[in-house]
Amino acid sequence: MSSNDIIVSLDIGTSKVRAIIGELNNGSINIVGVGSADSQGIRKGAIVDIDQTVQSIRNAVDHAERMVSIEISSVYVGITGNHIGLQSSHGVVAVSNEDREIGFEDIDRVLQAAKVIALPPERDIIGIVPKQFLVDGLEGIHDPHGMIGVRLEVEATIITGAKTAVHNLLRCVEKAGLQVSGLVLSSLAASQIALSKDEKTMGTALVDIGAGATTIAIFENGNIVATSTLPIGGEYITNDISIGLRTQTEMAEMIKLKYGCALIEHAEPDQLFKVPRIGSNSEKEFSQTDLSNIIEPRVVEIFQLVQAEVARIGGKELAGGYVLTGGSVVMPGMLAAAQQVLQTSVRIAVPDFIGVRDPSFTNGVGIIQYASRSSRKGMPSAGAAPAAKSVLKKSSPKKSGFVDKVKNWFSEFI
Repeated sequence: MSSNDIIVSLDIGTSKVRAIIGELNNGSINIVGVGSADSQGIRKGAIVDIDQTVQSIRNAVDHAERMVSIEISSVYVGITGNHIGLQSSHGVVAVSNEDREIGFEDIDRVLQAAKVIALPPERDIIGIVPKQFLVDGLEGIHDPHGMIGVRLEVEATIITGAKTAVHNLLRCVEKAGLQVSGLVLSSLAASQIALSKDEKTMGTALVDIGAGATTIAIFENGNIVATSTLPIGGEYITNDISIGLRTQTEMAEMIKLKYGCALIEHAEPDQLFKVPRIGSNSEKEFSQTDLSNIIEPRVVEIFQLVQAEVARIGGKELAGGYVLTGGSVVMPGMLAAAQQVLQTSVRIAVPDFIGVRDPSFTNGVGIIQYASRSSRKGMPSAGAAPAAKSVLKKSSPKKSGFVDKVKNWFSEFI
């Protein structure tokens, strides 16, 4: 494996931290390593404990490193949250070459010009996404490189975030011993593999239902036009099960994953399981139907909130409907429940890569796809900040002497 063909993404979620290693091979991506660790220090998608988050990142990265025997030195990091904002901007520059051929330097200059906007002191620019370029007034250009012109303009969307949230995220990654190649808006990255070109053009809501938060991004005319985060997700379903069955939260999560069904009509009354009760040494038997009676009201509420939020941020008539992703949508009956509540076309997006065919990996794989496409175009990583000179970072082979092998062997049991 060539060390120059590696991109590593880091997806820090409420329940899991995932490090995914992608290998570029003739323009295509192969997922060669996946590391996952339980999240500690994250609540509702926000960092609440730096040290615990750092340890979770280290655990996930170590897991990924052991799979492919390389040392990860830098990562692209996904960012999300209710602090994210979108702002339209416009940039203009004169083409610098004597022959008036537009080069990558001109594209970089016009993007930097678009970043010159008035911002409150508590906000930072996370990235910039070009909507279209204009060459001497000609509109609708997606890649002006190589064209002839005198005046280059760009209409772009500036992605901003709260300075505190951005700096805490960068600090966690750096304290874990990693360099940050760039920050990428998670919903923008996920759209690379979750949405088709037509869906982005027609108007579609991409809904990422995680453990602690649900992120909504609306795409129209090929661009992201609105985003919002609701502080509700799969954890609320787990808490409802814990209270309803009077059992510990960990047990409730296990029951949800094994027997959960989002619709009562899809549940099997003869599917039985026993649950240890809090304050008692005995176990009580329940059916999947009993469990669905607890789960369905919360699932319906989540989709009702999503529908109301989409209408609030401007996505009232979406021809492309809704596309669901995130770890919480794998529960049986979720798609049918969404279709009943939203009353429009709904589908679940799953990455089509070996080893990560699960909606919970959509963000992580999307970050790799987003970074690789920016690199192939030769343009700066438009949606990522700080912009990296190269999307590919060298990863030196991991030294595995006898002592390291013994340590790794013991770590599997500790």
